[in-house]
Amino acid sequence: MDDLTELLHTVADEAGRFRAGLPERPVAPRADLAGVLPAFEGPLPDHGVPAGQVIADLIGAGPGLMGSAGPRFFGFVVGGALPAATAADMLATGWDQAAFNAVLSPAAAAAERVAGGWLKDLLGIPAGASVGFVTGAQGGNTVGLAAARQHVLAAAGWDVGARGLTGAPRVRVLAGQERHATIDASLRLLGFGTDGIEAVPADRHGAMDMAALATILAADPADTPLIVCLQAGNVNTGAFDDLRAGAELAHARGGWVHVDGAFGLWAGASPRLRQLVDGVELADSWCADGHKWLNVPYDSGFAFCSRPAAQATAMSYSASYLSGSEAISYGPGDLVPESSRRARGFAVWAALRELGRDGVADLVERCCALARRFADSLTEGGATVVNEVVLNQVLVDVEHPGAADPARVDRIIDAVQREGTCWLGGTTWRGRRLIRVSVSNYATTEADVDASVAAVLRVINGTA
Repeated sequence: MDDLTELLHTVADEAGRFRAGLPERPVAPRADLAGVLPAFEGPLPDHGVPAGQVIADLIGAGPGLMGSAGPRFFGFVVGGALPAATAADMLATGWDQAAFNAVLSPAAAAAERVAGGWLKDLLGIPAGASVGFVTGAQGGNTVGLAAARQHVLAAAGWDVGARGLTGAPRVRVLAGQERHATIDASLRLLGFGTDGIEAVPADRHGAMDMAALATILAADPADTPLIVCLQAGNVNTGAFDDLRAGAELAHARGGWVHVDGAFGLWAGASPRLRQLVDGVELADSWCADGHKWLNVPYDSGFAFCSRPAAQATAMSYSASYLSGSEAISYGPGDLVPESSRRARGFAVWAALRELGRDGVADLVERCCALARRFADSLTEGGATVVNEVVLNQVLVDVEHPGAADPARVDRIIDAVQREGTCWLGGTTWRGRRLIRVSVSNYATTEADVDASVAAVLRVINGTA
């Protein structure tokens, strides 16, 4: 066995040991940043250290690892990585493929093309849409909004790629009051800034108020360049904007509709939940995360666009040393900002093959059922669930009416995290400091939820 093969065996054994131990180990790291930093510190060595020793030292930093891949991590909407997806990602690293185009890696390009088609079929996105494999929701929203900027300004007679935004026609950007912060970040990156966002009020569940959208749209002439950002899955409540109504209102005024569906878009893969994304096919661009409900390793996201030429014009470039134009469609590198990027498509293809259509639906539906179990059990224990649990998000109020103490909520969250049974976070919604529970891991069971609820209630009641 050569040195590299032995090293990879060591790494695979360690990764397998870590993953196998997740159901039993405390979810929180056993060391904080200050505790784990010494394992990495020291001067840069003058002479190289043998690879085996380097990896052994890195494994020694294990106490600083969060059990976020395990079944009782509910802090953010992220899943663990499925077995086939994990192994495929390790292969992608070992193969060391650049997924820029089909010349650099035919296999990487093929995996993305096929997996992208499967994703569109699952999520209800038109078959002719382009798919770019990005890092996550931030990348997906940025690419979608870049395509939107390209298209609406071109329709107004302005080539933003060549001329920039200085002197360009004003573009109206409308987004929900409870949009995800990545929308704002994308608009900053694209030169729109955030001051110009026209925020549309939300209803009591956190979804965009469609009557308010209609009123705000009517404030400018119908030929004003327009982008409307809709949301599939409020990050706090799980609520969905009315995608059909929103798209029809925006399109009636010639606007572009972008859907931030980082985790909520996966409802389209479930026959039971598909009504939540009714009208999704009417949008012009969409964003979804793979390392959320598809349960593939970081970093994995998708940018879909109904007008592939707009996406490619916004993202692609050419140079004399590049070769390998795509005969069938745009190449992987034409649809995303990065050129030198890893082959994310292998893990996505593997996850979809491992799950199949029924498996993806079951994963989404099971997580939603577990979120409802979480909510019902906490309510029975005396806590108050403040949102309608339509998906996988649960907001929990542990305060007595009229005696709000945000600091106490944070102390409870900190104590739950330190107790170790589960890891969940906090949020502020409508002025209330709340516990936020997100269920999106394929490995989570009813027993995991029950143990986590018991731990939370012990802390609330002061018995932990």
